[in-house]
Amino acid sequence: MSRLTLDDFSDQIARADGTLRQVAEDHRERLLIPPKSLGRLDELGQWLVAAQGCNPPEPVVRPKVVLFAGDHGVAASDVSGRPAGSAHELVSAVLEGTSPVAVLARRMDVPVRIVDAGLDCAPELLPADVVRHRVRRGSGRIDVEDALTVEEAEAAVRLGMAIADEEADAGTDLVVLGDLSVGGTTPAAVLVAALCGTDASVVTGRGGAGIDDLAWMRKCAAIRDALRRARPVLGDQLELLAAVGGADLAATTGFLLQCAVRRTPVILDGVVSAACALVGQRAAFRAPDWWLAGQLTGEPAQAKALDRMALNPMLDQGVSVGEGTGALLALPLVQAAASLLAQLPERPADAAADGPEAGDDKD
Repeated sequence: MSRLTLDDFSDQIARADGTLRQVAEDHRERLLIPPKSLGRLDELGQWLVAAQGCNPPEPVVRPKVVLFAGDHGVAASDVSGRPAGSAHELVSAVLEGTSPVAVLARRMDVPVRIVDAGLDCAPELLPADVVRHRVRRGSGRIDVEDALTVEEAEAAVRLGMAIADEEADAGTDLVVLGDLSVGGTTPAAVLVAALCGTDASVVTGRGGAGIDDLAWMRKCAAIRDALRRARPVLGDQLELLAAVGGADLAATTGFLLQCAVRRTPVILDGVVSAACALVGQRAAFRAPDWWLAGQLTGEPAQAKALDRMALNPMLDQGVSVGEGTGALLALPLVQAAASLLAQLPERPADAAADGPEAGDDKD
């Protein structure tokens, strides 16, 4: 098997249907409800038309939460609010239904899939269908060593691609993407800083579990040191993921790119998915057409990555817990936008001739 090159995705990913999006915009102008009165729901509905390739949009009836799990060696440097190697506890909480994303998914009747790409625990601690894809046990400490070998990075990317194909073949019509990681925000920040050409202090946040000022300074130093190792391999996305990413981040990147190939819309959650999306954009500039930003988390690296990709978050509720929680909160907005664009009536022909103000409220 020849080595995977992420740049090859550029030729495989098409833009969402811009012509249909214009058709949807024209249709929206004819609705009884005045233009712009639904705010961003209009934009979301038109985005969905372009992504689905049909107008009016189909209802989103088979969404799924997909969570990539992994541990990061850099957490041993006390840069995380959780103990190093404890990501399996986050996985268990989701499986037991006690985590925020599990509670919301149950309430919304959305299935959750967890993929162990690089947890640092005995496989026996978790169900076989979760751990069977593991690329390696934990990722390397990126401030002093590579997260992965290039071969492991390729295996992780191919894992993500395979999961995307499985979901598309199963009929999943929208993915809510998240991560279950300990130390994951540190490599995510490194990737964003490296790709945006910024300093460590600009992208260093406090993570989903929160850290004090001393831990923040340690995290900033770790990101600074990892950046020195990232810059020489910026020209090769696979080598970049191997040097300063991790198994779960590489798998997420492959998943995002293959979802774009398969025309499967994705809602991004926090800084980890945003960083992986930024790597994906570097490989295939059309890929972000297939992604939505679910929410702002307060992580500076996430905001920088979304700005670079011109993705405008749907929500800003200060949700920083991760696990896909914020992205799942945004799912009903997408579903509402599809229903409104498909089901709202058009103005009568005679009223349409009078212009958009015919549907305005009267005092």
